[in-house]
Amino acid sequence: MSQIVDNFVAPPCADQIEMLYQDQHLLLINKPSGLLSLSGKNPQNRDSVHYRLVKDFPGCTLVHRLDFGTSGLMVIARNKSINAALCQQFSERSVTKIYSALLCGHLKDEEGLIDAAIAKDPALFPLMSICTINGKPARSRYQVIERVNLEQGDGRMLPVTRVQLLPETGRTHQLRIHCQQLGHPILGCDLYGGLTLPGTEQTTRLMLHASELHFVHPVSEKPFIVRNASPF
Repeated sequence: MSQIVDNFVAPPCADQIEMLYQDQHLLLINKPSGLLSLSGKNPQNRDSVHYRLVKDFPGCTLVHRLDFGTSGLMVIARNKSINAALCQQFSERSVTKIYSALLCGHLKDEEGLIDAAIAKDPALFPLMSICTINGKPARSRYQVIERVNLEQGDGRMLPVTRVQLLPETGRTHQLRIHCQQLGHPILGCDLYGGLTLPGTEQTTRLMLHASELHFVHPVSEKPFIVRNASPF
């Protein structure tokens, strides 16, 4: 098997984590784009959501992660028992996650389902690949919000589609690779074609934001429906 070599070094992230809610059991935050969820093995990649939060909330642990370039909602457990209870909700797929994204080009259909299995390939690291043989099942739904043309600095118009994305499974890079499979990569996505079309090269970030999260509080058992508007 090929040896995985991770040479990625995250640039410094000056943006702060926004605290949206906290109690003695969990935290709800808005993660900035350009911040790792968890510190990497490389000491240059120490800064992360967990690294920052554990200073003020000792014992806190991540229940789920967002990609480095993705911004938006994350729920953080403040102890092991809460982590286990929330992880169970995620594994049972009783948690609803909704993302906002800008896709390259104008989508033809108003909504649809992408059903394409995803596999790790050490030879292509950090890329994932669509693979019907060795891949794990992965399903994502999309719904078009609007089709617009963004004017670029040189006067060119860049066609993009604003969508809501609802992953039914939680594979690594799922939304990014599924949108590429759809023929409309997420604008700003360096791994899956979101910086290759004319006019996209100057995009400053991955245009993907975790905008809504539905789960049940492990202690109070009250349903939480949390929304956080997209910054783009």
